Amino acid sequence: MIDKIAPSIADALAGVADGATVLIGGFGTAGIPGELIDGLIEQGARDLTVVNNNAGNGDTGLAALLKAGRVRKIICSFPRQADSHVFDGLYRSGQLELELVPQGNLAERIRAAGAGIGAFFCPTGYGTELAGKRETREINGKQYVLEYPIHGDLALIKAERGDRWGNLVYRKAARNFGPVMAMAAKKTIATVHDIAELGTMDPETIVTPGIFVHKVVRIERVATQAGGFKKEA
Repeated sequence: MIDKIAPSIADALAGVADGATVLIGGFGTAGIPGELIDGLIEQGARDLTVVNNNAGNGDTGLAALLKAGRVRKIICSFPRQADSHVFDGLYRSGQLELELVPQGNLAERIRAAGAGIGAFFCPTGYGTELAGKRETREINGKQYVLEYPIHGDLALIKAERGDRWGNLVYRKAARNFGPVMAMAAKKTIATVHDIAELGTMDPETIVTPGIFVHKVVRIERVATQAGGFKKEA
């Protein structure tokens, strides 16, 4: 019997190795798997390479992982915002390596990993420092830069609902990078707010099939900084 429901976050995260590449879903605070990030801090893995759209907000979530000194390198498209003081301090002091990737390139590099694509050419970044020394090519009169996939050892994502087979659906914009990251990682762990009985989820609504998910952990709904679900008065 296939049952991917983990009894706890600690159980789901057991065995994460030092030096792992961790894909973390979320766009700012939308869809960020905060409970799994906190669990990763408790688990203790170090020297991580983290892939996320951002580089942390305030002192919680991804910023807390950075602050704990667990991350060697971050790959992201938008590292700086008004409350990115943790990233700023670590980067400016040379304690954190940054690979800056345009957002569309980031999404496509992750998607390419899940789709089994070895490399692809993209026009974004051509003629800028972001292109570095990578191969370029003219295609139909336009210049392109060679981009490589981003594979993950682990993906941490936040979904809305799932079943014991690992099938997932998301809540609106909280979907963001979740589906492509689940496909690009060797192991995917997802939190959900609701566990559905097997067979009750309409197959046409499933966004991430269970074949890409290894562990599912149920978490409670909590209020978010941007509003989200409110606790009852």
